[in-house]
Amino acid sequence: MTENNKRDPALQEDLVPAVEEGLSADAQKELEAIMLKYDRESAYRRLSDFRGRIISIVAIVFAIIQLYHTFNPLPYIRPLHVGLVMLLAYLLYPAKKTMRKDTIPWYDIVLALVAFGVCMYQVVNLRALNARLRLVDYQYVLAIIGIVLLLEATRRVVGLPIVIIASLFILIAVFGQYMPGFLKSNNSWKRIVAHLWYDQEGIFGAAIGACTTFIFLFMLFGAFLEKTGVGEFFIDLANALAGHTRGGPAKVAVISSALMGTVSGSSVANTVGTGSFTIPMMKKIGYRPQFAGAVEAAASTGGQIMPPVMGAAAFLMVDSVGLPYGEIVKAGVIPAILYFSGVFLIVDLESKKHSLLGMPRDQMPRLNKIMSERGHLMLPLALIIFVLVGTSLTPAYAALIGIAAAAAVGYIKTLFDLLVPGKKDIGAIMAQRTGLKGRDYFGCLESGARGVLSVALACGTSGIVSGIITVTGIGARIGDGFTQLAGGNLLLLLFFTMITSIILGMGVPTTANYIITSSVMAPVVIRAMAISLPQVMEHLSGLGGGYVNLPAHMFTFYFGIVADITPPVCLAAMAGAAIAKAEPIKTGFEATRLAIAAFIIPYMFIFSPELLMVGAPWFEILRVMIGALIGMFGIAMGLQRFYLKKLNILQQVMALAGGLMLIETALLTDIIGLSLIGLVVLWQRIETKGKIIPVDTPEILAQRTR
Repeated sequence: MTENNKRDPALQEDLVPAVEEGLSADAQKELEAIMLKYDRESAYRRLSDFRGRIISIVAIVFAIIQLYHTFNPLPYIRPLHVGLVMLLAYLLYPAKKTMRKDTIPWYDIVLALVAFGVCMYQVVNLRALNARLRLVDYQYVLAIIGIVLLLEATRRVVGLPIVIIASLFILIAVFGQYMPGFLKSNNSWKRIVAHLWYDQEGIFGAAIGACTTFIFLFMLFGAFLEKTGVGEFFIDLANALAGHTRGGPAKVAVISSALMGTVSGSSVANTVGTGSFTIPMMKKIGYRPQFAGAVEAAASTGGQIMPPVMGAAAFLMVDSVGLPYGEIVKAGVIPAILYFSGVFLIVDLESKKHSLLGMPRDQMPRLNKIMSERGHLMLPLALIIFVLVGTSLTPAYAALIGIAAAAAVGYIKTLFDLLVPGKKDIGAIMAQRTGLKGRDYFGCLESGARGVLSVALACGTSGIVSGIITVTGIGARIGDGFTQLAGGNLLLLLFFTMITSIILGMGVPTTANYIITSSVMAPVVIRAMAISLPQVMEHLSGLGGGYVNLPAHMFTFYFGIVADITPPVCLAAMAGAAIAKAEPIKTGFEATRLAIAAFIIPYMFIFSPELLMVGAPWFEILRVMIGALIGMFGIAMGLQRFYLKKLNILQQVMALAGGLMLIETALLTDIIGLSLIGLVVLWQRIETKGKIIPVDTPEILAQRTR
């Protein structure tokens, strides 16, 4: 260890309380305020009287109906699902975030009942509506009321951006005959209304279908898993693995956010949940506030690409791509590894660059103790992944198995402790027993029902966009416009698709963003790949139709996600900045730089579908993955302008060029890329004789951390 890497004793003493102490009451209030500001889902009413109990009962009944539907499918589940979602949305969410949260105005009760009623009309008259020849006037009125109430509920729970997008598409369709160019269409308002509300290609289309079958159950699984304390376990596990290493708290943020992403689909909630612990610790050891907030935001946003949930978009891909859920999850594994590796590498280089050490090792949780005491909490997650990938059971049944495992895992641990030889203190074991109690089950059912509201409303509202695209045919015309603009150049077209996906994703949930961008842009990318990459597409088509669609859909999916950290909206970055007391936009740009892998990886699996584990032997997949990881390392060096010491301009250019060369996995570009990165590493090692020469001295570091 060099002199620059010796720990400052004063700094060590200052760090200990941050690890041992929990959040104060003031800190809790501050975090709640941040969630209310940046996460609309958190701005719900807190009612402790009979009204709150009624809402809880409705939510629990909703969850029970969904569970019943899994075993005995209900033909009218889609309108019933949307009706219950809107009923709860109007009862729980005020018209403005700033309004009182301890009461329900009479008009919200009326809106809730009307919204539920127009959906129940479909439930009661489903058979007659399916067999209809034409609609009567009052049925059009009911449809218009339903569409308007859905948009308002979405505005309250999800936010305004997606409502504006859906409303613009409605206006384009209704006034299509007056629209210019490719926006021109000729449909009566009655046909549009009927298509959106009564057909299976609008609001009650495939997205809501996925919500009723897969998404709700995985939300319920997340609620049960959270109740077991898995969130705290993930943070402690990350601390045990990386807290004591160089720049430890930042690496803890990356690891814990990746683990949380396996069960959580909200980048803002993930940022606040894990960032409340990791960001203060990062600042204490010397990370700049905006960098600390950016690390947590970038890592938490990456949680949305983590299998098996993948921000709930994976369930929508099953229908739109045409592949089994297990294949979608498998395709997301290597890109997720590359993303978090990219963030991790930049964090590590930042800590080397500024001589930032980890937390005191003797204050970190012990890995063996954590695993022996709480390692069983990983069993439900491991089981659900095994069922999804290793068996032929549907995702719905996999979720049910996961829910059962999460409910039982605490009791299994207690039983195991009782049966293990040498553990004779039965009284102590029973006193420390874990496991859900009767009231916890109802709480999980309620949490699952509440958690699905934003996703269901986003799916329903994005169904308006996809419905307008199908009834007017403007999707193909928009795609043709982009193709002409790109002049047939695949890279330029991919760039336009990236920008479009990011813009549409700003302030829009992942599910809705995926539906919108994949409906418009994915077919364009597929056609462009067929022209520019015929050998790749021929290979994919030989595997099956769905594999041809997979790279294009994953491309739009990734860029919809990074909107959460891309300025100017960057909600996750703003939440991280609020905790770090940093400037929001600067934090957003820092997070974008940290998440550079997310801007590169999608291009990689367009040119190299092997990264999606599609149609290639394991050794070829391994070769491409290793090359991509080395490419991430080269780009990280170039962005940080540091390896063992500060890179000069030539070294920086070589590192960046080498990393970018590895995007396309052809043999020649791989050789050039590996050579350039290898030369930079060798050059630096010769210059420094293998020692780290940080930019900051211990004195500068001590001044910055005080």
